[in-house]
Amino acid sequence: MEQSKFKLIIFDFDGTLGDTRRNIVMTMQMTIAEHQLPYRHEDECASVIGLPLAGCFRTLFPDIQEELINQCAETYRRIFNENLQKIQPQAFPGVVDTLAKLHQKGYVLTIASSRSRNSLTELTQQMGIADYISLLLGANDVKEAKPQPEPVLKTLGAMHFDASETLVVGDMDVDILMGARAGARTCGVTYGNGSRETLAAAGADYIIDDFAELLTLL
Repeated sequence: MEQSKFKLIIFDFDGTLGDTRRNIVMTMQMTIAEHQLPYRHEDECASVIGLPLAGCFRTLFPDIQEELINQCAETYRRIFNENLQKIQPQAFPGVVDTLAKLHQKGYVLTIASSRSRNSLTELTQQMGIADYISLLLGANDVKEAKPQPEPVLKTLGAMHFDASETLVVGDMDVDILMGARAGARTCGVTYGNGSRETLAAAGADYIIDDFAELLTLL
């Protein structure tokens, strides 16, 4: 891969930059319990990470009423913020240092996530990576979330780049599909919530096991 090929890198957040699995699963299970819905184990909850909140509950409970989905989403946000006071998510190993080096090399770095922009602002500041990120795009910033291409296309428009200059990095198949549908190249990471097999099946152009491998890849 020629270094000059990519100028913009769009990152997923949960499972790619931030190790938030414990927070998400705990919050999901507490929300489910509060609304007296059938129990869902950790792997089931983790399998929907990357989807918007409504999509998470719709996937876990296909027969759930729409009104209850909205109530669950509100409960989830409240409990997640409460849990943040007890368990602070950390950046994955190598993330802070690698982002600093990529930023120094002149790459434009952005985040496209299914969590809210306010949450992204708080978490990136806590993790010490906010200064390296040029744009935060959350679930409330798009009409069609992952795996649809809108988050990438909206980022391209805002940052004035072409898809051919863009690499999308994420840990779930929805991240890979989002990037590919927008015409960008994609890189899957295996240390998050997805697997090498699901990333490959989604068509990832590159797959790495350690975030710092991006420096070598680029």
